[in-house]
Amino acid sequence: MEAHLHFMKDRFLGLTTERPLIISGPCSAESEEQVVSTAKALAALKRVHVLRAGVWKPRTRPSAFEGMGRPALAWLRAAQEATGLPTAVEVANSRHVEQALAAGISILWVGARTTANPFAVQEIADALKDTDVPILVKNPVNPDLELWIGALERINKAGVTRLGAIHRGFSTFERTRYRNKPNWEIPIELKRRVPGLPLICDPSHICGSTELLQAVSQTALDLNYDGLMIEAHIRPAEALSDAKQQLTPADLGTMLSHLVFRHESIDDVLTRTKLVELREKIDKIDRDILEIMADRMSVAEDIGHYKKDNNITILQSDRWDEIVHNRMKVGLEKNLTAAFVQKLFEIIHKESIYHQSRVMNIASSVEEAPAQSVEESAR
Repeated sequence: MEAHLHFMKDRFLGLTTERPLIISGPCSAESEEQVVSTAKALAALKRVHVLRAGVWKPRTRPSAFEGMGRPALAWLRAAQEATGLPTAVEVANSRHVEQALAAGISILWVGARTTANPFAVQEIADALKDTDVPILVKNPVNPDLELWIGALERINKAGVTRLGAIHRGFSTFERTRYRNKPNWEIPIELKRRVPGLPLICDPSHICGSTELLQAVSQTALDLNYDGLMIEAHIRPAEALSDAKQQLTPADLGTMLSHLVFRHESIDDVLTRTKLVELREKIDKIDRDILEIMADRMSVAEDIGHYKKDNNITILQSDRWDEIVHNRMKVGLEKNLTAAFVQKLFEIIHKESIYHQSRVMNIASSVEEAPAQSVEESAR
């Protein structure tokens, strides 16, 4: 489904001429001293553009620290007056929006839990009518691109044109090294579906600790993200929420100094020409791959005819196991990752089963081809 968004990227990113946009600050606003001290230390880096802090914290358990609420807005205002940094807070309902705007907060963001609830997003959208505040929308907790785009559309329809998205990773039952799995293919597809939409990476919530922050931040920059939202606290060990994922301002400065900031476009004619040549090679290889896949599916259909004539089942578990092991071995020899080879041949196998099913006249039990479009598979 096509995304219908009307936004003004230059106005949103007009907060700074420097790229990428760096948003930083504590996970939670805990006291005026903590907020102002952190803000001053971040401003001294000369690299942070926006001060963020959680005022209302949606926590899993009611016994957890849920933020200081409305009084903390005054602390953010004091920090802004002391440093000149614009401020950003998370909002989860219309009351939050009204109080944040009344306090002069510069940017609002919609959190992952709220994005997952269309009713809550619509309430926020209604409260934002006739306002011109920049809005960032985090991805929903579950890997659902349509839900993410839907939240952006709801807010956009309220007349908000200073719109952007935050990628903070996705919840999963499987144990990984991340707090929230990045699933980079989802924000990449968002960029394709909504060209030009400002995209910010939140490596703090992806990582859940400081160890992987630099690596995840670099990946985001290499993928041409417009900015980073990184949590920083003047005394992380004393933080009332998410202490393990917050850097000191000094450590943030060190990390930023080690990141490589790449260019989106190339001005040098020779370099651009070489890139065009390499891309043309990729295009030819892709066409060859599709031709080979078409030939493979033609053979799969021949196998389907043979199985039908001899009353043989489509699925041959031993053969499939043989394919997986043999192809994995060849793939590793060719410097391909095991995960890629596994996923590739799972897709090929699924498509082969579909083609054989059509031949054997049981297509009625296979309602649609397993190979969906990129947009469909991202839902």
